[in-house]
Amino acid sequence: MQSENANSIVFEHVGKRYNKTEAIRDFHLTISGGERVILLGPSGCGKSTLLRMIAGLEEITSGTISMAGKPVNHVPCGERGVAMVFQNYALYPHMTVAENITYGLRAHHVEKEEIASRLAETLDMLQLTPYAKRLPKELSGGQRQRVALARAVIKRSPYFLLDEPLSNLDAQLRLHARKELVKIHEQYHQTFIYVTHDQIEAMTIGQKIVLLKDGEVQMADTPAMIYSRPANVFTAKFIGSPSMNIIDADYADGQLHIGSQTFRLPEMWRRQADQAKDPELYLGIRPEHLVFSDEPLDHAIEGTVKYEEYYGNRYGVYLDVNGMEMIALRDGDLPENGDKVFLRLDPDKIHLFRRTDGTSIGYPAEIPPAGSPLREETDGNGAE
Repeated sequence: MQSENANSIVFEHVGKRYNKTEAIRDFHLTISGGERVILLGPSGCGKSTLLRMIAGLEEITSGTISMAGKPVNHVPCGERGVAMVFQNYALYPHMTVAENITYGLRAHHVEKEEIASRLAETLDMLQLTPYAKRLPKELSGGQRQRVALARAVIKRSPYFLLDEPLSNLDAQLRLHARKELVKIHEQYHQTFIYVTHDQIEAMTIGQKIVLLKDGEVQMADTPAMIYSRPANVFTAKFIGSPSMNIIDADYADGQLHIGSQTFRLPEMWRRQADQAKDPELYLGIRPEHLVFSDEPLDHAIEGTVKYEEYYGNRYGVYLDVNGMEMIALRDGDLPENGDKVFLRLDPDKIHLFRRTDGTSIGYPAEIPPAGSPLREETDGNGAE
């Protein structure tokens, strides 16, 4: 196994400007060698621009990018040791599958025996052996995607860059391809950078997620921490489907005032809120963490049922809470529209953010971070 710094990537004060448009601003990030990192965010956030800057396909306006400890601002793409997979596959239509996969090796005059050995291994790994002599037009979309992956894998480059490579596939093929990508990384341990706007891909593939908005990092951490300890409201709402409930809650004297309702915080949260010294807060809780009751409970607020959505394996129940909308997930026994219900807010599952800038006030030491419950069969994404 390579050392963490052998194939690291470091951004220092990196900026990218297109005329008057600032796509990336004062960007800092360290990616350890061999790490599997996801650049996640909505369209236009700068994630593909960052990937292209790593590859040398895009010049930076300011700052420094270092790879393996050496600045590469002026190093050509071909000398950076990167293998890249694009969204549109970019296969040569007149070449067979085998010829497409080995083109880069042949262009660099790798020995024929070495090419043959790598080709056989790569075809087998991606289940492409029966298609080696076919042209791209004779392949399905999933098969063409695997050929594009194989062309990058066979190079055995220290850096593996992928720009939304699965977006053209249907849900079942994406599920299979995600597993293949993780297997490839676990076998070769490249520094793996993957761009997507799909939160499910990010959570299932990444060891670290870097969430971006308007060219700036909102949070960079493990999938579990991104889910259970969001740094700000943007992160909280982007990750999770349906997204986290965020409602206004003013803090005073150990209590949250939610419209006309009062919710007394337990001691651990009172300490946290007192330290924050900001009475104007947002209360956040995920739909899957709300518990229904017909009667008042400790740590509960009242809401009125508006309507339900059916998701196949569960329902989303939309509620009005003092003029603010919340959604709770329910497996069955649905209340009727117009019913008054009580929603218990588990103190271990709530989040508090400052209304001034949307940042988290932090979490009590008594609450350990939780893992992510996002399921493989869910096919949502946080950009929509």
